[in-house]
Amino acid sequence: MATTRTSEWVARAGEIGAALAEGAARRDLEGAFVSEGYALLKRHRFFSMAIPAELGGGGASFGELCGAIRELGRHCASTALAFSMHSHLIAATVWKHPHGQPGADLLRKVAAEQTVLLSTGASDWIDANGTMERVDGGYRVTARKIFGSGGPAADVLVSSARYDDPRAGPQVLHFAVPTSAEGVTFAADWDTLGMRATGSNTVLLQDVFVPEQAISLRRPRGQWHPVWSVVLTVAVPIYMSPYAGITEAACEVALAMAARKADAPYVPYLAGELENLRAQTRLAWRGLVDNAAEYDFTPSLARANDALVGKTLCANAAMATVRKAMEVAGGQGFFRACPLERMLRDVSAAPYHPLPEKRQLHFSGLFALGRDPITGSVMAP
Repeated sequence: MATTRTSEWVARAGEIGAALAEGAARRDLEGAFVSEGYALLKRHRFFSMAIPAELGGGGASFGELCGAIRELGRHCASTALAFSMHSHLIAATVWKHPHGQPGADLLRKVAAEQTVLLSTGASDWIDANGTMERVDGGYRVTARKIFGSGGPAADVLVSSARYDDPRAGPQVLHFAVPTSAEGVTFAADWDTLGMRATGSNTVLLQDVFVPEQAISLRRPRGQWHPVWSVVLTVAVPIYMSPYAGITEAACEVALAMAARKADAPYVPYLAGELENLRAQTRLAWRGLVDNAAEYDFTPSLARANDALVGKTLCANAAMATVRKAMEVAGGQGFFRACPLERMLRDVSAAPYHPLPEKRQLHFSGLFALGRDPITGSVMAP
């Protein structure tokens, strides 16, 4: 089984996180993007940490990547989450490298220039959204993509949209364009309960030109495609790592507060409940990281399903842990002056990542019954 090594990358993430922790409350209050965090991550070449050394990157293992993001999440959850959205795109491309698929040029570019990628994954599930029209040399795209985490600092948009191919029928085309391209704008609509400093504004594309050579994948719309077996396997543990970090920090804060009233007969029981919930979160997160097997896996629907099930388990455990931390801390945890209040709001974002629980249950239930989890048709044995 893969394990997360205690490495220089994780230790450095702790140093960066400690530098960001002091301003986390202010950024949360103002809804200000984590520019300081991104500047530090760039300075320490975190945007290429997971890229193989032979391509100019930091050579961090998958476990180290997830561990570093979890460590960032202990200090500044918004920095960790925004960074995770760049990182899961890198991880999927890193998987391609030894499997004979294109992507090495992108990895070299990111390593050389610390290029920041912007994912619109929340809007790009099986059917995607937006429309594409064929024009000379490429396509024109119009779309509205929610949850563009890290948008204020992004250089390249990685997205997809629908295209009605006159020969192949309904398709989804995946592409990358610079965020500076004409027609790419950001709505100032990220005013939320938690994760307020991620800059996750909606990305608006209006007649954006996408050249033919920028199309990285064509797939039938409304059908499962093997690409998801790679993407989900590596992406889910990455974007759940910030929440695993939040739970660790919440437990530390709550137990320190409870220690002052440990003589109360109920406090040890509450602390014990908190430890059990923390263990559930750790185990769920560890299962997700191990499922990615340090990129050494054959993509399969079963492995992708394991990632989706693990995501629900991890999200639910993380939320329950932070709620219990609030109970352990008592009324003081309800004040904004206590970081637990912000942690409770930040961890509340966990369910909204793909797939939300009810959609995951439907997907996993159909798969368990031997049916295609997208169409519901009976799968061949």
